[in-house]
Amino acid sequence: MAKTEQQTMRIPPLKRKKMRASSNRRERFWGWMFAAPWIIGLLVFFAFPLVSSIYYSFTTYSILQPGEFVGLDNYRELMHDKVFRAAVFNTVYFTIFFVPLSILFGVSLALFLNLKVKGMAIYRTIYFLPTLVPQVALAVLWMWLLNPQFGLVNGMLASIGIDGPAWLGSEVWSKPSLILMSLWGVGQAVIIYLAGLHDIPQDYYDAADVDGANWFHKIKHITLPLLTPVIFYNLVMGVIGAFQQFTLPYTLTKGQGTPANSLMFYVMYLYDNGFKYFKMGYASAMAWILFIIIMILTGLIFWTSKRWVHYQGK
Repeated sequence: MAKTEQQTMRIPPLKRKKMRASSNRRERFWGWMFAAPWIIGLLVFFAFPLVSSIYYSFTTYSILQPGEFVGLDNYRELMHDKVFRAAVFNTVYFTIFFVPLSILFGVSLALFLNLKVKGMAIYRTIYFLPTLVPQVALAVLWMWLLNPQFGLVNGMLASIGIDGPAWLGSEVWSKPSLILMSLWGVGQAVIIYLAGLHDIPQDYYDAADVDGANWFHKIKHITLPLLTPVIFYNLVMGVIGAFQQFTLPYTLTKGQGTPANSLMFYVMYLYDNGFKYFKMGYASAMAWILFIIIMILTGLIFWTSKRWVHYQGK
């Protein structure tokens, strides 16, 4: 090692500088070579389609035909499209009710599953299992459970003298039914809440015990404030996921959005326009409207987070 250093010191400074520059160029070259497959994939499968969709949203492009440039006609037509308005209403309805309920149920289950009770690992596994069920299988299962004639849910209601609604066959109950199905798979968020609960130092609870605080005060003044970063994350992801609701309603209604478009969601209608009616320009306009809506809502959530998200040590 000493000989190598001595040999290096004998090399003139200018030559050493050139050698280092040459070595850095080789490292950069091979770095770009190893990253090239990912960069090419990003440009070909993401960046190019993204930029192209902006242009296509101003055209009548339909896959089979190149289409013509029509300016803002697609956007104007959307404003007068009754099915589009119904899809927006259904999606907003689902988001307003599902996201808060998923947070409420998720935090409550996480608090329950965080108790030091014998066999808790089994309970955690049971509550997480529904998230492993594919969405299509989940839809088929709930179609049987909510069947108005011989479904298990209406059968249980009938046993206590209550006539169950038509559920998925009713305009009034179709969206609440979908929210119920979606809440059944809240186990993935529960795991994240559990991780957040385990990150709260025990010292805070010990100090609260010394001050004589009960369990309610501990949850209100320690657990929930220190869990707000996790709630904030799940809120953002929940809003984005709710606006992209597709598989469950599409499977339940076979893509029809019935009854009376009460289960026609935004992404379902976008998919129909793009791949069923081949109105790619129209679908691209819908995609960019959805992108803008999600960006605005995400920005609002980030803006308000300064008032209610509390980080440890701040």
